[in-house]
Amino acid sequence: MAKAVVLFLRVCVQLLALPIYLLSFLGIWDPFCKKIFLPFFMEKFTASYNRMVSRHKQELFCNLQEFAGPSGELTLLEIGTGTGANFQFYPPGCKITCTDINLNFQHGVSKSMAQNQHLQFQPFLVIPGEDLNQVADSSMDAVVCTLVLCSVQSIEGVLKEVLRVLRAGGAFYFLEHVAADPTSWSSFWQQVYYPTWKLVFDECHLTREIWKNLEQATFSEIKLRHIQVPLYWTPVQSHIIGYPIRLNWAPRQEGPALQLSTPPPAHFPSPASRESEIRGKSEQEQGRAGSTR
Repeated sequence: MAKAVVLFLRVCVQLLALPIYLLSFLGIWDPFCKKIFLPFFMEKFTASYNRMVSRHKQELFCNLQEFAGPSGELTLLEIGTGTGANFQFYPPGCKITCTDINLNFQHGVSKSMAQNQHLQFQPFLVIPGEDLNQVADSSMDAVVCTLVLCSVQSIEGVLKEVLRVLRAGGAFYFLEHVAADPTSWSSFWQQVYYPTWKLVFDECHLTREIWKNLEQATFSEIKLRHIQVPLYWTPVQSHIIGYPIRLNWAPRQEGPALQLSTPPPAHFPSPASRESEIRGKSEQEQGRAGSTR
């Protein structure tokens, strides 16, 4: 019965969006969406969205500088920069490389760059997150990705590239909307809006369980929590936020999945405290190994 209701309401939404479906059939919507609609929408949406998640972003990015290399200079790569919504949350002097697959966002990015002169901006790269071929191996202290993994072609491909460009000890910061609790009304409406939302917002998927992709990647540690963003009357209230750390990297091998830390912590721990914890565990393991000889 529930599936029938979802299908009925889905058809109703599609009828309401019929002009867009017609434009898509004629091959007009996709270029219009990429060149005009999305850049305009994201520029207007960014300000209100940042107000809603300002506290979460401040908490997430507050320890970014602690991941800086020995020189003290923080090198950061942002995947899917869009209009530069995160610039204001980055520490002064941060050397940032911006990437996006959509060249049409550059007007909004240029505006944000002018408003955030506390950062050192590197040349803008028009490349997809799945193929960061212009970024050297182990060259970044941190990688940031917000509201991007919902629309990439391959989440696994993006995470593989993140692991490649991060140096040992670097962190991958994320904030993404995800599939809602399957027993909730939010999940119901995600199912209803899914095909039309995907068309209107350039392949944005409402029901991706991105935390599972993070769980399966070869990060050494993940700090993650689920939050609700007050985007009322929309199907994108459910989010995940956090960062995994790359301590060591090697080609992925089959093995048990890494457990996510899902309960919301009071704050995100600093990399220094995490390294101390890992160092203590390593010493304990060495002690056990010595006692067995």
